[in-house]
Amino acid sequence: MGSFTILPYSSFLAILFLFIIFQQPKPGHSLTNIGLRNRKQLGGCNLFKGSWVFDDSYPLYDSSTCPYITPEFDCQKYGRPDTQYLQYRWKPDGCTLPRFNGEDLLGRMRGKKMMFVGDSLSLNEWQSMACLLHNAVPQATTSFVKKGDVSTLTFELNRRILQDYGVSVIYFRSLFLVDLVSENDNVVLKLDSIQTGNSWIGIDMLIFNTWHWWTHKGNDQPWNLIEDGNVYYKDMDRLVAFQKGLTTWARWVESNIDLSKTSVFFQGISPAHSQGKEWNQKGSTCLGQTQPISGRTYPAGAPPAVGVVKGVLSSMTKPVYLLDVTTLSQLRKDGHPSKYSGLHPGLDCSHWCLAGVPDTWNELLYAALIT
Repeated sequence: MGSFTILPYSSFLAILFLFIIFQQPKPGHSLTNIGLRNRKQLGGCNLFKGSWVFDDSYPLYDSSTCPYITPEFDCQKYGRPDTQYLQYRWKPDGCTLPRFNGEDLLGRMRGKKMMFVGDSLSLNEWQSMACLLHNAVPQATTSFVKKGDVSTLTFELNRRILQDYGVSVIYFRSLFLVDLVSENDNVVLKLDSIQTGNSWIGIDMLIFNTWHWWTHKGNDQPWNLIEDGNVYYKDMDRLVAFQKGLTTWARWVESNIDLSKTSVFFQGISPAHSQGKEWNQKGSTCLGQTQPISGRTYPAGAPPAVGVVKGVLSSMTKPVYLLDVTTLSQLRKDGHPSKYSGLHPGLDCSHWCLAGVPDTWNELLYAALIT
């Protein structure tokens, strides 16, 4: 019989360390800056123009197995009776959207941080990303920390293939991106100030979003004064205020972000479906909707905020990739929690069920990174 040698434990650890090192992504498979303003093309195909097609291989995960979905988005848990809305795939005209590969994304982002900055629609997309990655590597060791407005989920060791990811997926709650502060018994929305931005510096991938709260009025409005250029206002045209605030954010990106180290995305305007007249069903809402709108266009067209976003991004000297999800999301009148939310009373026709439409936003984010 042949002989064999038992390696000392220290030698075994050294070999294991080298194995993990060689599991790192090869050159060309790392996270790099997108590099082209608002790039939408995949082999000559616009990723954001297309239609929804039924695909029984969807959804990409089972919501009941994802521990990161909060009650407001967990439609199946809170009684939604239909499931067909889960089985639609976005099909761009002229090409196929790459299927999300969570294990590949974790490999590309090893040792890096991804941060979603914005309101509850950013939370919607962050939870989607958490579920997509969890589904890809359910055996991975993870840690979760919530501190104030910041929630951090870190994917650590994948025991199955002995890969140490060290990938942090972060949600930073910021309703307006610009500052909301208490001053002399007032709550002031400062259109020309971003003090919280220090927390965004040094992140490898930033996905920003804001708009939802700019339209809130009355008791739902979290401020009672607007400050612009040291002048205080009781109110202002909301599109004008949004444009001013977003311009401040754009200046912050120009001054503080090194695009050779950080990729920057802006999550496009997410639509609501509270008024059926927008899709030629006067009197209806998102409640009871079970199928997407057929075709490639939304009858009511794009909301005015879309023009503000595109105008501000086009004026920037540093390229920010627009996840132009508005039209494709407008076609999904069936995708909202409606009365099947575990948090919002009444009808929620603004947020999205998970699994659901935000998974497609993340598929588009993934496509931008790999193509």
